[in-house]
Amino acid sequence: MAVLLACLLGLFGTIANATVITAIRTGENAATTRVVLDLDREVEWNVFVLEDPYRVVVDLQNADWALNGRPDPPRGVIRDLRFGQFRDATGRLVMDADQPVVAHRVFMLPPQAGQQWRLVIDLKAADSAVFAAARRDAAETRPARAEAVAAFWPTGVPPLPPQRPGSAKVVVIDPGHGGVDPGAIGGGGTREKDIVLHVGLALREALRGMGNYRVVMTRDSDRFVRLGDRVRIARRANADLFVSLHADAAAGRAARGAGVYTLSEKSSDREAEALARRENRSDIIAGVDLSDEADDVTSILIDLAQRETMNQSARLAQTVVVQLGERVTMRSNPHRFAGFRVLKAPDVPSVLVEIGFLTNRQEEAQLKSSRTRERIASGLAAAIDAYFRR
Repeated sequence: MAVLLACLLGLFGTIANATVITAIRTGENAATTRVVLDLDREVEWNVFVLEDPYRVVVDLQNADWALNGRPDPPRGVIRDLRFGQFRDATGRLVMDADQPVVAHRVFMLPPQAGQQWRLVIDLKAADSAVFAAARRDAAETRPARAEAVAAFWPTGVPPLPPQRPGSAKVVVIDPGHGGVDPGAIGGGGTREKDIVLHVGLALREALRGMGNYRVVMTRDSDRFVRLGDRVRIARRANADLFVSLHADAAAGRAARGAGVYTLSEKSSDREAEALARRENRSDIIAGVDLSDEADDVTSILIDLAQRETMNQSARLAQTVVVQLGERVTMRSNPHRFAGFRVLKAPDVPSVLVEIGFLTNRQEEAQLKSSRTRERIASGLAAAIDAYFRR
């Protein structure tokens, strides 16, 4: 996989008073692969390793990315690397490997000889015993499972808006990917996470303008939110509806059109199954430790009590197909089914909307247009309103 250069800069500016990371440099010396991060000031860091697949993760507290040019390419034990914002003000670097790898040394160098502050990470291949020890030590020294707290309500996710009087319906809008995970990337460098956030914010305003909806965003900025957390946000909000927004990618550039997906244990076709597999890897891409991930949501999937929720989701999907089809190009067979993890809240009707293909040059250009994004938001708002009016 190529280096995900599209994570260079967050679209929505830098974090106030944050350490700025200006370069990623890589090098090799004998059995050691060295990674150097150039910084404008000293920073607190945390380095840990993960497996399945093997990854080295570097978290920098109160830090943001503003690289002066492209990062150095992966080399040595590094197969791929990506970077971006994780939660709150944490800058995250994730390095993939094809074998067990440990951080042999990590140290900070102060400015000297015209150099900035530098964080140096020396990586080495390791046997299974050494890797297991590093994995165990990292788990013991990381802050007391901050992620476990964030699993219920992630840091950086906006609080619930105040309750509206009367019978306001709660709609949760979920712009896919974010932060360290850019999602699909178009030929012109357009990032899925940016496009769907624009659409999500436009949809929020459209629903608010109707006056009878309370809107909750799983993210309203360029931040990463775990898949399980997105489901929990919807359930905590007592959501009446959950709408996840994505933009698709395909091997062939001719593929185009919007589509709607609902949850099913069996995918409607191979393409839907492949898409679900890609989307369900979001946590792995962002370097999340899934070893303690609870499976309570997944285990409920086959419960008969979810059947009514899935029926309601299908009804919403049909309404989305009609309303979006009046505004943008739809793909053939626009309503499909697959096992998307983000749709697995057992008691919240949920749909995943793919607003178009970024790998299609024409559609990529259209999705970059604010007019097109507003048409999509308008169609989704109309579909949601029609769903509830029924």
